[in-house]
Amino acid sequence: MKISNIKELLAATVLCGEDKLESEIHSACGSDMMSDVLAYVKDQAVLLTGLVNAQVIRTAEMMDMICIVFVRSKMPTPDMIELAKESGIVLLSTDKRMFETCGILYTSGLAGNGDLHE
Repeated sequence: MKISNIKELLAATVLCGEDKLESEIHSACGSDMMSDVLAYVKDQAVLLTGLVNAQVIRTAEMMDMICIVFVRSKMPTPDMIELAKESGIVLLSTDKRMFETCGILYTSGLAGNGDLHE
């Protein structure tokens, strides 16, 4: 699924990375616990989170994620946006809650990280 599809499905606002909206995403992970993301995420995942701090960007960068969606209208700080730009990570924000966001993406065909097939 392309990031542009995710943006449309979630009625999300692009905060940075407009030039990467045609990038493909293969799976999604919803978590506010970055330790879980580090332990379980792989393969070009989009991170769905309500956590707003620089550790979110750093975790996504370490895991080679290319998109973060902030749920519940959470907005990253200007420093976080700058860090995401430097890392080539697309940032989106949606007013939807985590549960709804995950459900929309899953029913639209985006795999959960454990659903990936080799």
